[in-house]
Amino acid sequence: MDTIRQQLKALLGPRGVVETPTIAAVGNWRGHPYNSPLLLRPTSTEQVAAVLRLCNQHQQALVIHGGLSGMVGGTSSARDEICLSLERLQKIEGIDTLGRTITVESGARLQAVQEAALAENLFFALDLGARGSATIGGNIATNAGGNQVIRYGMTREQVLGLEVVLADGTILSSMNHLLKNNAGYDLKQLFIGSEGTLGIVTKAVLRLRPAMPARNTALVATNQFDKLPRLLSHIERALGGKLSAFEAIWDNYFQLALQGPHLSTPPFEQRHPYYALIESTGSDTETEADIFLAALENALSAGLINDAVLAKSEKEQESLWAIRDNIDSLAAIAPVIIFDVGLPIGAMESYLEQIQADLKSQLDLTQLAVFGHLGDSNLHIVVGTETKDITVYHRVEEILYAPLQALSGSISAEHGIGLEKKRYLHYSRNAEEIATMRLLKKTFDPHNILNPGKVVDL
Repeated sequence: MDTIRQQLKALLGPRGVVETPTIAAVGNWRGHPYNSPLLLRPTSTEQVAAVLRLCNQHQQALVIHGGLSGMVGGTSSARDEICLSLERLQKIEGIDTLGRTITVESGARLQAVQEAALAENLFFALDLGARGSATIGGNIATNAGGNQVIRYGMTREQVLGLEVVLADGTILSSMNHLLKNNAGYDLKQLFIGSEGTLGIVTKAVLRLRPAMPARNTALVATNQFDKLPRLLSHIERALGGKLSAFEAIWDNYFQLALQGPHLSTPPFEQRHPYYALIESTGSDTETEADIFLAALENALSAGLINDAVLAKSEKEQESLWAIRDNIDSLAAIAPVIIFDVGLPIGAMESYLEQIQADLKSQLDLTQLAVFGHLGDSNLHIVVGTETKDITVYHRVEEILYAPLQALSGSISAEHGIGLEKKRYLHYSRNAEEIATMRLLKKTFDPHNILNPGKVVDL
């Protein structure tokens, strides 16, 4: 590595190469190692391309860093790997208010993109709790989901064009700005969700929508799981397509999430087995508030909910979302494994009953916290393991992942595969699919230098 080290320093300059870096990843609950002796900080697509040409020539492995908020070890590194950070590619290059697009570099923070769009009375539909640290490039590489998938879809639906640097340094510029463009293969789709294993995203054209001034939020409680999907259907019909979030929260997570100085007042006087955070957005503030309230009142009359808290201000809206987003509260049951699974809504209750019984009978584990987006078939399940023993971790993972195969479920609804889930990929993808993934990897990265060992093995 000494030879390439000097070449990289000459290429990127003194600020472009950090030796023996200290790297702290936001989402690294599992404690994956970051042992790279070098961190590269290019400032342009051209510099990224030059780095890749050099690394491809030397067959030097690279691990790509965005905001380091990923949850599956996709950015961890070994001592013989070099990390490449996109933190200096942060420019928001422009907003087309007529075409409703924004062009950004991949190191731009999600929150910065949201704020830039809002300044033009426009709205970027992707949103998640790590908005302040997550980068657009990382969101694209993992096809991030978040809170508003039920209405707007995942990251894939927000991307119109990409600029990608391939393993050999080729710059593939497909910066499409059109909503409809059916001219041949849609190459950008190959890189969205590929977790940096096929190419490095350096720039993106993102779709924007008109900003919606009317925002209505409520936290409701119910006593039976089967009322949650019925409530979801009722709310969707009543709001006429205006539903933007439906976050289900089990009481085991709710009680943890209430802990914290900013969450000292419980929203309900009594505990309930299940809760849902419901939000709608629209254009008519007064009319849509009435429709939202009527939908809740009808749900209460129908027995779908037992209690409800309606936010009366933006501050109250943020306090309700703070409960859902208080992921730090999970430290109370640490060490934990955070799961991100997808399965049919109708199978969720029996699935949870099965895994709880298996965790208790096989490992005597009872600490569980559950929440999820529900409307997009996504559950987040947090298991307190009482140990960091990797053999226990694998046994817990087997208990949660194996039943998903029979349910046509997914071991990863939105977090990706990375290192953590690779050994279980066969529960969600058949042999032919995995073989095709390997074929794509070999085609785009024949020397296996981009995030080697992540998603699939060669």
